[in-house]
This record gives sequence, C-alpha cells and structure tokens, in this order.
Amino acid sequence: MALDPFAPFRLDDKVAIVTGASGGLGARFARVLDAAGAKVVLAARRVERLEALALELCNAHVIGCDLSLDGAPESLVAATLAHYDRVDVLVNNAGTSTPTPAFDETTEKFESTLRVNLVAPFALARECARAMVAMETGGTIVNVASIWGLVGVGQIPEAGYAASKGGLVNLTRELAAQWARRGVRVNCLAPGWFRSEMTEGLMFGDENAERWMRQRTPMGRGGEEHELDGALLYLASAASSFVTGQVVCVDGGWSSI
Repeated sequence: MALDPFAPFRLDDKVAIVTGASGGLGARFARVLDAAGAKVVLAARRVERLEALALELCNAHVIGCDLSLDGAPESLVAATLAHYDRVDVLVNNAGTSTPTPAFDETTEKFESTLRVNLVAPFALARECARAMVAMETGGTIVNVASIWGLVGVGQIPEAGYAASKGGLVNLTRELAAQWARRGVRVNCLAPGWFRSEMTEGLMFGDENAERWMRQRTPMGRGGEEHELDGALLYLASAASSFVTGQVVCVDGGWSSI
C-alpha cells in the first residue's frame, strides 16, 4: 500500500462541533474541518450568520445557542447527538472579552467572562467526552485559549479574560490526564494576535496598537487567518494520535520572550 502522509489529517464522516462559529476564527475553523471531510455542527447565538455559513459547506448543521445560559452546553451536545448520533471532535472556540482595568472590572463581569470562556467549555468537554466514551470510538477536544492564558499582557487590561484562558490551559492538561486511557485526547490551541471581531479596533485598525504589537512580536507582525489551519487540523485529527495535554502556540513568537 502506498504511503499517504496526508491521510491522518482527514476527518471523513467525523462529526465536529465548533462553538463561536458565526464569525472570525470560528467560521474559519468550521471551513477547515469541512474541507477535511467532517460533518460540522455550527454553534453560536447569531443563527442567521450560521445559516449563511452552512450554505458554503458540504455538510453542516446549525444549532443556535447562548453558552452563557444554564444548560446550554448540555443542550448543544444533546442536539448534536440527536441529529448525527455521534460526536468525534469538539472545538471549544466561543469566547467573550471586554477590556477593562481590574480596578473597574466588577465581580459580576469577571464571573460572566469565566462562565462563557471556562465553565461552558468544561461542560461541553464533559458532555462530549461522555458520548465519545459511550461510543467506544474516542475523540478529540481542542480548547482554543490565547497567549493571554500563558503570559500577562498588561497594556490591554482584561483580568477576567486572562484568568479564563489561563484556566482553560490547565483544564486542558487535567482533562487530558483523566481521559487519556479512555480514548479522549484534549489539547489546546493558543493563538497570538489574529484579526477577528474581538481584536478589530482593539489591536487591528488602530495604528498605535498595531505598531506596539509588531514591535512586541518577534516575527514583527500579526497572524494571517490561514496560519491557524494546520495547527487546528493537526490537533483535531488522527495526525496527533499520540499527543494529549499539550498547548500549541501560534503567536509569531510572542510567548517566547
């Protein structure tokens, strides 16, 4: 049989949930998984955007959900199982951020950020892992954190976001350790500065902010959208079959200094 080094990266007939899929990196992640052959569940609050994206994909299913609400993660996984009868990949991408100095960040705002960025991903991972173990096929979970989960930024004050992403990094390690022998791999993707709805106006589109970012990044620039494709597909597929509990930084060297 001829060697096909690209075969492990395929996701043919796998069912993949992508949260925060209505725009930005989430929509790109959905397109990448779809191109690799997956059946993609598009999850977010803005259903009209999900429906427009679904028309571009080969095999997609839209589920509107607000992960800040009680029971939303459980309902999302249940709806996925009801439609496809399985789940093989979870990309925990949904997140929220409102930069605010810590002196001014209320406890309620801090808690609401953690609810979307950390509590909901845990609940989604738990429910997906239960289904993966019950199917006896295993699966992969990719938690999308940030360089903010590894280092402080300071100049852009966001204590709640930093705490949630730091928690997501170590949650990845703990779940990986607990579930490794049950066939569920859990890894973390930590992007640096990429243009998205969240970073537009915060980092991109502001000349002074972009200059600061370029000066601070060893590679001297922000990331291009496609530069996360390979890392995502590697972590989501069998190409990383002996990898779990790891954090893959795609940040132009930001976290190295």
